[in-house]
This record gives sequence, structure tokens and C-alpha cells, in this order.
Amino acid sequence: MLQTLGQALKNADLRKRILFTILVFAVFKLMTFITVPLVDKDVLRRLFTNNNFNFGIFNVLTGNALENFSIIALGISPYITASIVIQLLQMDIIPILKEWSEEGETGRQKLNQLTRYVALALAFLQALVLSIGFDNFGGTLGSIFDVVDVKPIMYVYVAIVITAGTGILLWLSDQITLKGIGNGSSMIIVAGIISGVPYMMRDLLLTYTGSGTGIREWSILTATIVMLILVIVGVIYIQNATRKVPIHYANRPQSLPARRDSHLPIKLNPSGVIPVIFATSLMSLPLVFSQFFKNPTAVRWLNNIFNVREPIGFVLMLILIYAFSFFYAFVQVNPEKVAENLKKQGSYIPGIRPGKETENYLSGILMRTTVAGATFLAVVQALPIVLGWIIPSLPNSVQIGGTSLLIIVGVAQETYKQIETQIQQRKYTGFIK
Repeated sequence: MLQTLGQALKNADLRKRILFTILVFAVFKLMTFITVPLVDKDVLRRLFTNNNFNFGIFNVLTGNALENFSIIALGISPYITASIVIQLLQMDIIPILKEWSEEGETGRQKLNQLTRYVALALAFLQALVLSIGFDNFGGTLGSIFDVVDVKPIMYVYVAIVITAGTGILLWLSDQITLKGIGNGSSMIIVAGIISGVPYMMRDLLLTYTGSGTGIREWSILTATIVMLILVIVGVIYIQNATRKVPIHYANRPQSLPARRDSHLPIKLNPSGVIPVIFATSLMSLPLVFSQFFKNPTAVRWLNNIFNVREPIGFVLMLILIYAFSFFYAFVQVNPEKVAENLKKQGSYIPGIRPGKETENYLSGILMRTTVAGATFLAVVQALPIVLGWIIPSLPNSVQIGGTSLLIIVGVAQETYKQIETQIQQRKYTGFIK
């Protein structure tokens, strides 16, 4: 890995791409500190301090921009939601979208354009709700807006500003994809998560180091660091694990025996981190909106059901992870379509008849691998919560596992593979010349 990174830095084109990506990261982080115009920062700060706001995964993915009520308070999450919705609607739900998905590059451009329109519409609606909620929850602290009379037009203005911020992030992510390294949307998310790592390490060291630190504190600190390393290694291993289904090609000549056999790789976790993002988002939304309610009974009721640190919320989160894992796995790997493609190519699985039997066989394999993958996701997501129960003194910012780690590891692996591929292409180009 170090050798590959060294070769990447020696490559002038890759070096420019890496520096460009870092520059975009700096611009993104700077934007997280730019508060929406006409917002009273002192009231906003007291609002979070007095009411102990916790926006969960939303604040993490935006690099604390939501907590700062920044112009990019929503981050790139509206685009992620829109992408998933458009992808799901292509499954025979909206015929025109399915037709576009089968039109090649032209259809892909149409889907990308539609996804951006949907993302901006979602961003406007979310920003409108967010601005109204923040203002109404101010209570005795007063309005967060630094104006005498807050009118509905003010909420629309704030929503437009935040929507524009989301549009700028979409443009920056496109620039990373074109001129930088990795997938732009994924890299923007990782930038927001990584920006919180220094705060996590600071809280961890301040809690368990100092003049009055004893053996117990040093033991917790050491165990936390060791466990974090082990979890990262485990995530990397599981994310790369695949089940290889043997494939034979009946229409290839006997003179090429090495090319007659191949395999169909089915990842142990084909849905990636999407189930965790879906589950945590659904669990966080009621809690976010409950903080804008003035009815203590309703707030307490929602907290008991949707707070993942409560027993009911914890179990509900695990159920959602399993449900989304199975749903999205069969979206990513469609056994019916795979069986049909194998039949068209004149290939088959040894001992399995082409057609319906192949489809059932692949469905069975996918069910078993998804159980293992969903269990892995559930364990990683539940680990920081369980550790919080076992070690109450562990700071909330310290996350050993969880959605953030899954996203960082997944994006890092894909980015590394892209760098490795570009280095190899560079070598082949030089050889041909």
C-alpha cells in the first residue's frame, strides 16, 4: 500500500488530482463555519448548549455544519436520498426510468440530471422545515434570526440559501470526480466525517489522561485504541469477502480450457453501508423533529421508541438493518436477471439447470451471504452503543464502529483501487509508447 501511494505521489497527474481533492476538502470545511445570513450565532450557541441537541448521523455526515447552521447544513445527504430513491424507482415502478437505465450513457445522463433536480427539491423542503423548527424551538432564548419581525418569507429565504449551499456541494463533488480522486459524493461525506476525528481523539485523551489518571483509565484508553484497530481490520476483511460461484461456458472451444471456467463473485455484504444509513436516518428523523416539539410527553415517548441507546430503539435499529440489507442485496444482485444473462451467454452453474433452478440457487446463496453481511453490519453499528452502556465514562464523540467507520473504510478501499488502476494504466501506456 505504501509503495502504491509512493508511486502515486511520483506521478504528476495523480499528484495534481490528490492536491485538488485536498483543496476541495479545505473549501468544504471552510463552508461548514459560514453561518446562514441573519442568524444570531449567540442564540444558536446557547440553544445547543442548553438543550443538548443531538442530530446523530446527520451532523456527522455534514462535518458539524448542521450544528453550526451553516449554508451547507444539509451537506450532500439530499443527493444521497435522491440517488437511492431514483435507483429504487427503476425497479419496474416507473417504466420511463427503467427505459432510461437501459439506454446506456444517454440514459445515465438523464437519470443523473433527474437525480440532481430531486435532490435540490428535497434540500429546499428539508431546509424549510429545519429553519422553522430552529426558530420555534428558541423559546425563552428568543429567535435565532437577528431580525425584529420574523415572517414566512424569512424561512423561504433561509431555505433558498441552504439549497444553494447544497447545490455548491454537488458541483464540488462533480469536480472531484472529474479532476480529483475517487467518487466526489463519497469523498465529500468522508471529508465531513474525518474532520471530526481530531475532536474524538481530543475528548478521548482529555477523559483518560491527566495528573489524576489511574490504572483503570489507562486500561480503558489502551483497550479503546486496540479495539478500534481490530474493528477496522475486521471491516476491511468482511467488505472484501466474496462467495465465488463456479461458472462453465458451454460455447467456448475445447482448445481453451483455461477460459472455459470462471466464477460469479457474490460479496458477503453486497449492499455496502446503505442499510445502516437508511436505518440510522429513519431512527434519527423522529428525534430531530421531536426536539422542535414543546410537548414534553410527546418528546419522551418518541425518545423511548427511536433513541438507539434505549432498549426499544436499539432492537428497532437492528431490525431495520436486517430488513434493508435483504431488500438492497436483492436490488444489487438480481438473481432473476443474473440467471437470464447466464442463459443468454451459454453459461451455467455445474449441477444446476439453467433458468429457474439457477435463479433459485443464486437466491439461496444470496440469502445466506446476506444473513452474514447483515449480522456484520448490525454488530459494527451496535458496538459503540454497547460500549457506551459498559463504559459510561466513554465520551459520546468516541465511535468504535458505527456508520462513520463503515463509510470511511469503504470509500478508502474504492479510492485505493482507483489509484492502483490509474498507476497500472500509466505503466501500460508507457510500455506501448
